[in-house]
This record gives sequence, structure tokens and C-alpha cells, in this order.
Amino acid sequence: MRAETPLKFVLIGHIDHGKSTLIGRLLYDTNSLPPDKVEEVRKASKDVGDSEIEFAFVMDHLREEREQGITIDIAYSFFRSKKREYVIIDAPGHVEFVKNMLTGASQAEAALLIVDAVEGVEEQTKRHANLISMLGIKQVIVVINKMDLVNFKEDLFSSLKNEIEDFLLSLNLKPSYYIPISALKGDNIVKESESMRWYKGPTILGALDSLKSDPLPVDKELIFPIQDVYKIRGKRIAVGRIETGSLSIGEEVEILPNGEKTFIKSIEKFEGEIEKAEAGESIGITTETPVFLERGFVLVRKGEEPLVGESLNANLIWFSKEPLKKEERLTIRLATQETKGSILKIRRRIDSSSLKILEENGSSLNNLEIGEVEIRTKKPIVFTKFNKVKEMGRFVLIRENDLVAGGIIN
Repeated sequence: MRAETPLKFVLIGHIDHGKSTLIGRLLYDTNSLPPDKVEEVRKASKDVGDSEIEFAFVMDHLREEREQGITIDIAYSFFRSKKREYVIIDAPGHVEFVKNMLTGASQAEAALLIVDAVEGVEEQTKRHANLISMLGIKQVIVVINKMDLVNFKEDLFSSLKNEIEDFLLSLNLKPSYYIPISALKGDNIVKESESMRWYKGPTILGALDSLKSDPLPVDKELIFPIQDVYKIRGKRIAVGRIETGSLSIGEEVEILPNGEKTFIKSIEKFEGEIEKAEAGESIGITTETPVFLERGFVLVRKGEEPLVGESLNANLIWFSKEPLKKEERLTIRLATQETKGSILKIRRRIDSSSLKILEENGSSLNNLEIGEVEIRTKKPIVFTKFNKVKEMGRFVLIRENDLVAGGIIN
């Protein structure tokens, strides 16, 4: 029997709305912090004059973050409830680090959107909501934080809930829960709040326990991107991770994009050879015939091929302060594939926080704008629509070694 995989959820929202404090509190209240870490945080809190534990210090472990008071990179934390294990993906809230936020969110099965009860819904709150909508994340929990600063007032919570609900509905996002919390005081995180008895819903932990983990896609068609090829003990072994489906010894496979066919001779793992491997497993394979394999090739099953072509319709968000110019030559990376390409058409320029259409048939994209585009690649690549196989439907664009855009294929 396969063990249940941990639920990966991303925590997003505007800077200073309390993401790090919430994570610290969640880890503390689920007894997921080692004693020495708790003592370290107590000391750090005392050093800055706080009589209570400053839970944000649990996450702000990087010196640069501590000095700047912001989360600049993706951080992962792990805890478990009585029901299952969780992976928290802490994505930066600052506007300068949207690409890091998008990278974190692309790995998540659910999102927890945090809103400050005092500051309300900010531009970055809306931008993050837009991006999780673009990524197709359907399981969303909205938390209104810092309720202690507004005297735990129900009418203020209701007002904010209605405001964010209207916006999310415009994105076709229907959150599972809206939860009033105080991350600092621990209200409605793991324990029900004594100060908000008017709230009748679950705590954050209870809400998370009700969400569903994505099943491993072992019953789908085979997609096995080749990550690299090694020569070991006289055998030429192609390695990678099976994204979907399964693979067995003796099975006929097709190599894309060239369409050559061969049979699987062996499936290699660190412990030795195995008969069959499934989605999520990292393996090596050898083939019956001496076919050419290299990084970027994709093994599939005949009759179940994904798309192969040189033209993609996609939505992307542009991260660079230097605008994208139509037909500019860029590098596109998709799964293990890499090739040159350019944006042939910018059908729409869209404001990423308001979703307002800025221009039809544009000639450039500015920083943090979303573009509905057509991309032409120099050589054929293997892909699917994002909502079919995430790993084969998302890509990044590189300009002179800088990541300048992330996108999904429609």
C-alpha cells in the first residue's frame, strides 16, 4: 500500500501581513520545532525587547532577511497533524520577488492567502491571487490575520471577507474557508479562539486537514523526460523522473521529439535493477537497441504522445525591469528541454494585480505584466497544456542567464 504523500501548500500574501509569524506559530503549536530552536527564538525575541515569542524569527533565519525584514527566497517547512504530513512553501510577499513566489506556488496543491485585518486587501494580495488562479490552484483558504489589533471584531472580518470574496469570484476562485486569526496570539491556528466565539468554522489546521492531496498520476499516459545520460560499468544509462504513468522492462517506448522507437532493456535504481517504475520515481533506463538519447528527450508510449511543435500559446508574467520586446531572442526551458525562441505575438497585455487589459496586440511587456502570447521555438519541443501535466505545461524564459518570465501553456 502506497503511503499518502504530504500535502504541499503555499503561503502567499502582501509583505508584513504575517506569513512568517503564521508559519512559526503553526510549527510551534503542532510541536514541530525542536527544543533548541524554540530556545533560540526565545532568545532572539528577548534581544529585540519582545516579552512574547516573535514567531516570525522561526522563518527569518537568513541574515539578509532578518536585516531587511522580508522573505526573499522560497523556504520549505514540514509538520504533521494527526491526519497527515504537510509541506509549507513560504513564498516571498515583496513585489520584487514575484518570480520566487510564482516558483513556489507552481509546486503547491493548495494555497493559503493571508490578509492583514488592519491594512486590508493590498495590490500584492490581488497579484498573488491572480497568479494562483493562473496556476490552476483550486484549493484556497483565506485567513484574515491580526484580528487582535481590531479587537476581534466580527463586523470588520465580515467586511474584509466580502471584499476579498468579490475579487476572488472575479477570478473564478471559490475559497474553501475564510478564517479570522491572530497568528501572534495563536487564535484559530491550532486551537479555537476564545476571543472570537462568533466564528463557527474550523481552525487553520482543521481546514488544512479537510483538503485533498493530489494522487500520483500513475494511471496516466507515460511521460519520462530524460535529465542526463551516463556511462556506468559499460552501460549507457539515461536518467530522469517519471512524471506520469509507469514503465516496465520489455515495454516499447517512443523517443520524442524525433519519434524513434525502442524497447526498455533494464530499469536501474540505486539499490539495483527493478521490473517496473511509476510516476514520481527517479530512475535510469537502458534500451534494447543503441538509440541516441540526450537531456531534453522524452520517452512516451506509442499512441499516447503529448504535443510536439515549434509554436506555443501561453500566458506568461514578465519579471524584468527591462521590457520584453516582441521577437526578442530568448532561451526557453521546459522540463529538461532548452532551446531558443521568441515571442511572435503579444495578443494582450494585462495588469497582474487588477487583471485590467492594458493593450491588445502589444509590442512589448513591462515588469509584472501578464501577456497572452504566441511563442515560436527554434526546434520542436515536447509539451502538454498546463492543466494536463504541470511539469510539461510550464516554462521559464531566460535572457542572458537571468530568469525574466514564467509561463503556462494554454
